[in-house]
Amino acid sequence: EKTAKQLFGSVKLPNRGDAEPLGFYAKGCQSGAVALPTDGPTWQAMRLSRNRRWGNPAMISLLEQFSRDAAGLGWGTGILVGDISMPRGGPMPSGHASHQIGLDADIWFTPKPQRPLSPAQREDIPFTSMLDKSKFLTVDSRRWSPTHARLVMQAASYPQVQRVFVNPAIKKKLCETWTGDRSLLGKVRPVYGHDEHFHIRMNCPPGAAGCERQASTPSTDDCNSKALAWWFTKEPWAPPKPADPNKKPVKPRQVMLSNLPKACAAVLSAPSRSEQDATFQGGGQGGGGMAYSPSVPLPAAASSLDTMTDGDMPGPGSDVPLPSPRPSR
Repeated sequence: EKTAKQLFGSVKLPNRGDAEPLGFYAKGCQSGAVALPTDGPTWQAMRLSRNRRWGNPAMISLLEQFSRDAAGLGWGTGILVGDISMPRGGPMPSGHASHQIGLDADIWFTPKPQRPLSPAQREDIPFTSMLDKSKFLTVDSRRWSPTHARLVMQAASYPQVQRVFVNPAIKKKLCETWTGDRSLLGKVRPVYGHDEHFHIRMNCPPGAAGCERQASTPSTDDCNSKALAWWFTKEPWAPPKPADPNKKPVKPRQVMLSNLPKACAAVLSAPSRSEQDATFQGGGQGGGGMAYSPSVPLPAAASSLDTMTDGDMPGPGSDVPLPSPRPSR
């Protein structure tokens, strides 16, 4: 029997049906997804061979708005958009625990350049870390700028954004330097990785009955919390304890289709829409025309995102995420 990630990972196009996120961010699927066009006036989609530029229309609309706002902040000519979700959502074969219901998106800490990137460049261009790797959990002041801070906080400012994931060092830097609305810092959550990109998560859209909501973030800046301080102790970075040689190894539990919301089986088996018909045109509708830009199949490039966990909460309400696997550094 094929696993859920094998089933959803093999589907190349979205289903015909109403747009709806089904389940939780890390355990679900999406119906009626639309694609972010590969190119826009203020954005470019990256790593096209992954086929992960599909999302709920509300997410794609937000990304287009955010891209315009980012350009207005002086963030190059806009944003580079990483993974959103697969055509019908579901567990991904690599790289993420969440991104399953079309309401998560990764934004690079690299601005969109003046000239459009070629398909090959979008596969191969390296990520840029915001950390000073010679120090423990420290932002590199040669790379981080006030515009980086404004970009993250702009994402957190939208009412429809539930939280924004960043590296703990970036959260700490924002706590030390942000002079705008401090209450928005509560939405900025520290997690493993996320030093080369940040992760926007939306609230369940109004009327999405099948979408499982996550616990609210603090209404304060959350800069003096135990949860943030924990990241700057040895515990989060300690290597895992050696396995007991006398115990039988536990096989990793695979997520099957039956483990997801029941509606996901119908989403998986439903007829497909064409890519052109399902490419976002604004206003929550798909359609062809000028915004349609077909993806170019290329070999997937290896990247740090391929082996990075989201650092997402294992379920609603958890405040300190636990990685799987835990980092060895």
